[in-house]
Amino acid sequence: MRIAGVPCVLSRLDREALLDAAERLFYEQGVQAVGMDEVRAASGLPLKRIYRFFAAKEDLVVAMLERRDQRWRASLTARVEPIADPRERVLAIFDWLAEWFAEPGFRGCAWINVNGELGPSSEAVLAEVRSHKQAFHDQIAAWVHATGMPVVEPVFLLAEGAIVTAGIRGDPAPARQARAAVATLLGTP
Repeated sequence: MRIAGVPCVLSRLDREALLDAAERLFYEQGVQAVGMDEVRAASGLPLKRIYRFFAAKEDLVVAMLERRDQRWRASLTARVEPIADPRERVLAIFDWLAEWFAEPGFRGCAWINVNGELGPSSEAVLAEVRSHKQAFHDQIAAWVHATGMPVVEPVFLLAEGAIVTAGIRGDPAPARQARAAVATLLGTP
């Protein structure tokens, strides 16, 4: 007896397991340091199945970044949106960043890291990195516009700078420092 939809569910579960394994390995070690055999072993999927999902490692990297973008920005939105005051909402961006920076295994911005490795040689990766950064910018812009203050670019640059600096230092302090600078820009005590 064949159950309708089971192959699709298994395929989706396999794809998610593959993306989970790839994301963990690529974020921890870097894309170029991780071979497809290592992805195979971590995902538990045969290489043939992996290549049915993604014809090339580059395709896997782009899919991983796309999925991470959705999850990352949704988490940020869930933290910021419930706050009623527009200025406090903008400051909450930096509170969320500080929490992220303090997570075990934080290794900086996945998009910046992958761009540093593959962006110059991969149009697909570069396009995904640019898409993520634009979407993050647009999120920040919407929250900053609600304050009535013309400081979108400085707030975005402070957020990006905090992410990069925290990734290099391995310390959440840049989020607090950027938050203080944004509070000054917004005229918030």
